[in-house]
Amino acid sequence: MERANESTFSGFILLGFSNQPQLEMALFVVILITYSLSCLGNGAIILLSTMDPHLHTPMYFFLSNLSFMDLCLTTCTVPQTLANFKGKDKTITYGGCVAQLFIALGLGGVECVLLSVMAYDRYVAVCRPLHYMVIVHPQLCLQLVVTAWLTGFGNSVVQTALTMTLPLCGKNQVDHFFCEVPVIFAVSTFFLVVPLSLIVVSYGHITCAVLKIKSAHGRQKAFGTCGSHLMVVIIFFGTLISLYLQPPSSYSQDVNKSIALFYTLVTPLLNPLIYTLRNKEVKGALRRQMRRILDLRQS
Repeated sequence: MERANESTFSGFILLGFSNQPQLEMALFVVILITYSLSCLGNGAIILLSTMDPHLHTPMYFFLSNLSFMDLCLTTCTVPQTLANFKGKDKTITYGGCVAQLFIALGLGGVECVLLSVMAYDRYVAVCRPLHYMVIVHPQLCLQLVVTAWLTGFGNSVVQTALTMTLPLCGKNQVDHFFCEVPVIFAVSTFFLVVPLSLIVVSYGHITCAVLKIKSAHGRQKAFGTCGSHLMVVIIFFGTLISLYLQPPSSYSQDVNKSIALFYTLVTPLLNPLIYTLRNKEVKGALRRQMRRILDLRQS
């Protein structure tokens, strides 16, 4: 981030893809459609998890928090991106940039921790099914979710504060479509490597437990309960690792911006699609709610 000087500085210019103006209108349409679908999909997951008694379980409590987090992440960055792509004014105020940086960093940390919490939930469900409701009780679920949010935003407070103390000199231009800075490597290690390691350990135990099941149908069912979460983990952590843990010279800035766009826009859309298309319980809940709506309209 750069600014001209203390007396004339009023904000930042988000360059985005201004070096390829022919792409901006096409990107505007694609981003608007994707954002609308993402809000619809994640909103549906939250409503279904709240309204359908069959989904009042720890797994869907964690999933609804993941969907809420995705809604917040896209809403934090996408409206500003759309405004910049649509008009000539590509500026963002200093306060708006700080707020966007703080929220984006916080939500990224929350998702890392939350996905590791969901892996623990799947571990208990597969490896200790008879004790599942005793171990993963409502109080523990709430404590784990609160810990994820506090950890993510606690880290964001520190990183944002440190970023704002850096000297800002020169032109007030950010070569990105939202306010972002390279994260501290030690923090990246904690919020990427540590949660991912916990997930790998959980799935190692799950794999060992499933392989001991003699029935092929039983093994398939056990893996089926983890498939959606595993796909989300691969997409999310794969994107973040390629974005933050690669050497700076590995990609051009345009490629980095494309990966960031995928992380902030496409990943939140894929999450509800994966859980909806691969999960019979979610599809069943969706059909029940649709029938209820139709019955209300007919009556």
